[in-house]
Amino acid sequence: MTYVVVESCIKCKYMDCVEVCPVDCFYEGENMLVIHPDECIDCGVCEPECPVEAIKPDTEPGLENLLKINAEFAKTWPNITQKK
Repeated sequence: MTYVVVESCIKCKYMDCVEVCPVDCFYEGENMLVIHPDECIDCGVCEPECPVEAIKPDTEPGLENLLKINAEFAKTWPNITQKK
């Protein structure tokens, strides 16, 4: 299992999740964040930190496409380790 950033992060980017991630698996695009699924350790500490509930476990139905999007953008976007 891994966690996935969903559409409610678009144009939001609170970044509270970034501060608590123990493995720094968040990547920042122009208008949203993504999680690198191969780096996520499934600890779940980021999920309750998101005030807009934009982080979901990949076990929820219908997130397959967003999991692919997170994986793809994490390859090209810069890693983010601190809240801005």
